[in-house]
Amino acid sequence: MRDTKESRLLLVLLIAIAFALITVDIRGGRNSPVDGARQAAAAVFGPIENGMSTVVDPVGNAVSAVRDSGARHDRLARLEKQNATLKAKLGSNDRNRSRLAQLDKMLNIAAEGQYGIKGAQVIAIGSAQGFSWTITIDVGANDGIKRDMTVLNGNGLVGRVTTVGPDASTVLLANDPDFTVGTRMEGSDELGFASGQGDRPLRVELLNGKAEVKKGDRLVTFGSQADRPFVPGVPVGTVSSVDPSNGGLTRTLYVTPFVSFTKLDIVGVVVEAPKKDPRDEVLPAKPKPTPIPTVTVTVTPSASANTDANTGSDSGTDSSTDSGTNSGTDETDTNDQQQR
Repeated sequence: MRDTKESRLLLVLLIAIAFALITVDIRGGRNSPVDGARQAAAAVFGPIENGMSTVVDPVGNAVSAVRDSGARHDRLARLEKQNATLKAKLGSNDRNRSRLAQLDKMLNIAAEGQYGIKGAQVIAIGSAQGFSWTITIDVGANDGIKRDMTVLNGNGLVGRVTTVGPDASTVLLANDPDFTVGTRMEGSDELGFASGQGDRPLRVELLNGKAEVKKGDRLVTFGSQADRPFVPGVPVGTVSSVDPSNGGLTRTLYVTPFVSFTKLDIVGVVVEAPKKDPRDEVLPAKPKPTPIPTVTVTVTPSASANTDANTGSDSGTDSSTDSGTNSGTDETDTNDQQQR
């Protein structure tokens, strides 16, 4: 439509009519005179509106999805980060529980043996050359650590300190071939020397070649002069086998150590020796032997066996009675004949 005077007048007229209809509709309320026209318009234009909505809504949803995708991605990334944090926390809790258990066990050994210890954590394993069994711990001279101090954990003897730095130290493990410690047998007090053999059991040479030793016997450290490098009473291991050869000057044993040298984490350096030898007090309690159940079998005779036994007894009685009667009768007849 061209912009003319007549078209402008028509537009103003239509606007005035629209306002008039709105005023009448509002004042009429539920009884509005234009209600019929509204329903007719809804009946005509309603299907058209629904059709347009069906076409337009997917497009609108797609636009909304694109608009909200950034927020959804951020939320997903945030949830994934929270899950990773929770998993790490759970793993950390498991590790902390394991360390607490190790520390508690080590403190029990220190209390039983009256050892003054400095707790430490293993931070490295092996030497630069890789020819020896060693570990590095996170305590050193600043913590009061000195060379040739005994190192233990909650299971027993770990090794001895060989090198000390300001904040770290090197420990030679008891299974190293260059490691030797004096030992004493539990109960019998037989003395010997244990040497490391790498991943094989410790080799122990008893000073008494005729000592009575059996599998399962246990050993502890004998101790050194001035308690360096070894304090007494630290559990060493259990006899796994005895060399059958006997009668020599010494006797050879093979001992499985209490400590697993491939699973070291929390250890303690003995910085104060006990006032007296704890002897066997630090050894764990021996496991009680499992009782072997005994089975007692009682034989109960069956009813048929009882019947047969009774029948046999009756037959024997009858035979004895008959024999006795016949024998008595025969003797009487013989006597009568003699009297005649």
